[in-house]
Amino acid sequence: MTSVVDAYLDIETTGLSCDHAGITVIGIYLVNGIDDRLVQLVGMDVTASNLLESLAGVDKIYTYNGSGFDLPFIHGSLNVDLESLLTHHDLMFDCWRRNLYGGFKVVEQKLGIPRQLQGISGLDAVRLWWRYLDDGDLDALATLLEYNREDVMNLKVLRERLGLAEP
Repeated sequence: MTSVVDAYLDIETTGLSCDHAGITVIGIYLVNGIDDRLVQLVGMDVTASNLLESLAGVDKIYTYNGSGFDLPFIHGSLNVDLESLLTHHDLMFDCWRRNLYGGFKVVEQKLGIPRQLQGISGLDAVRLWWRYLDDGDLDALATLLEYNREDVMNLKVLRERLGLAEP
């Protein structure tokens, strides 16, 4: 991939604390305007080296509540401090400045950002992972990956709706 400029990042986990839970999926939407692509690290592929390799060439990462959850969780789980390695922009704070409060799904609804998967939450993502892991349910894994794909791709849409996209 040539000259990646921005990355939109979201993780799925088995819980809220890296002390008692693990990362199941790291979704990264790499955008340079030429050959944008999605990278999803899943299960055993969630490693520090794979994450850093996936972010090679990235100048800036965008998240929603990444400073409160995703980046600390990654730091605690993989010992990778993305905030010290890359410029990070947490879109949640831009939303707050515009009186758009709530989780990412709530903000998407307020701004009319569509989703194919309706009614799936972070708790559902945990359940989907365990259905895949415990029962070998490939449909559950596919749904989890689609959920994560929509998360990272909608981060770019959110950035554009907030008027923060580069011209």
